[in-house]
This record gives sequence, C-alpha cells and structure tokens, in this order.
Amino acid sequence: MADLERDTRVVGGEGRYVATVSPDWEVWGPNGGYVAAIALRAAAAEARIARPVAFAGHYLSVARFAAVELTVTVAHAGRRSESIRVSMSQAGKPVMEAIVRTAAESAGLRHDETLAPDVAGPDGLRSFDEIDPEGPTYPFWHNIEGRPLDPDLWKEGRPSRPATVRQWYRFRPTASYDDPFLEAARALVLIDTLVWPAACQRHVTPDFMAPNLDVVAWFHRLGHGSAWLLGDAAAPIAEGGLVGGTVRVWSADRKLVATGGAQLLCLASAPPAPRVTRRPASTVPSGTATS
Repeated sequence: MADLERDTRVVGGEGRYVATVSPDWEVWGPNGGYVAAIALRAAAAEARIARPVAFAGHYLSVARFAAVELTVTVAHAGRRSESIRVSMSQAGKPVMEAIVRTAAESAGLRHDETLAPDVAGPDGLRSFDEIDPEGPTYPFWHNIEGRPLDPDLWKEGRPSRPATVRQWYRFRPTASYDDPFLEAARALVLIDTLVWPAACQRHVTPDFMAPNLDVVAWFHRLGHGSAWLLGDAAAPIAEGGLVGGTVRVWSADRKLVATGGAQLLCLASAPPAPRVTRRPASTVPSGTATS
C-alpha cells in the first residue's frame, strides 16, 4: 500500500539527497503533484524554519519509477524566512526545478475574508469506491478517497459543464500529519492534479492530453487538523495550446488551507487506453511534464 510520507521520503545530507519514485503514484506516469512533493520534502531536509508558505516548480521531463537525485541549495537564509532551491534529476536528466519559501510564525495583521463554497460536507456523500465498485484503473487513485458532490460528475455521456470541479478528498492510509511539510504536500498534490479534471468538464470527449508545465502553491494554514480536504478547481481559459487553472483547498470546517494553480500544455491525444474509471485526470497523467 502507498503512503505519502514513506513514498516522498528523502535520504542524504549536506544538500545532496536521493528518493525513489514509487509506481504506487502512477497516472500514465508519476503524478506530478507527487513528484513535486518529493522536491518539497528535500527542501524540508535543509530548512531551519519548519513552515513552508510557497512552492513553485517547473516540470522538465517525465520521471521514471526509479531513484531520483536532488540537489538542495539555500538561496537565502534569514531569521524570519528562507528561500530554498531544489534541482531534481534522474540519471543525469533534469526532471524538475523548484523553489520553496518558508516563513516563521509571527505577529501581524489578522483578517479572513475568504468565502468557502456553500456545499455539503463529506459525511453522507458516496465515495468513488461505492459509485464505481470495479475500482480505479490507475494506482494513484488507490491513495486518495474521493467523495464527489455530484455522483454523475464522471458519468459517461454527461453533458458539457462549466470547467470546474469540487470534490472532497482524504489521503490513504494516513489522512493527516503533524509535519507541516507533509500537510503542505497533501495540498500540493491536489493543486497539481485538479486543473485537468476541471477542464475536462467543459469538453466531454477531449481530443487532447494536457500535461502540466508547472505548479505553484501558497500554503495559508497547515495546522488545521482536517482529514478531509475540499478541492475547488477551475480551468476558465484554454487557448493557443494552453490550459490555465486555479485550485483552492479548504478544510472540513471551511477554512482556506492553500491556493495555487498550473498551466497545462495541450498535446495530441494518445491512443485509447484500457477501461478508465470515473476518476479525475483519468485520461492523462496530470502534473507530469513533456520531455
């Protein structure tokens, strides 16, 4: 069984680390959010401030399910904030470049004008496991329990809808963590993954794949203690071979946990795959990069 903590673990020291990309996070290749989470964990190994507040990464090539090397450089180490650069490669081939920002907790302005979606909570909603007992096609979806607000969201033959997706997610087997970098990783995986499913709502039978070129995230609250996270994604624009989208992640008590998004690159669709379940990102390895 997959586990986010174990499968993003890095070993090493003094700016040089190694991790293993697990096939348990496959969606036509390693899920990009999972790959980004490995980079985030590498930054954590060098960070002196245990509070990640921002992540920005560019995907440079598709990783293989094997060891990756990570070079971590502290670009700025202040008393209140750090900037940490992570270069991921595999057998000498660049896979990802990322920058992570940390910031210490301190006194400051305080207000919250965020407005959470007025939707039902996860309790009482049917899970994808109940909606589709045959189970997910790709291993990635074994690792996250999803409870859609609309059980027909991925039904075959559905009409075109606005390019948005709102669903509850809970990671398996461990739903939440005390480690703030792992809590940030949970949000990062969702932010990377959900832009393409949102775009697919507008196009019932997409003629393209759309791997992520990048992913960005800002982490607002990491000590929320919520096992369930609401992914609130929108892909309002697709033009010129690109798809742009944003994702907000909310806790079960409707507190904004993280905000982010990604730019996706449209490519000619691959030949039809074997049966794919009604899961988000079922037609493309969301968050993986072109080589």
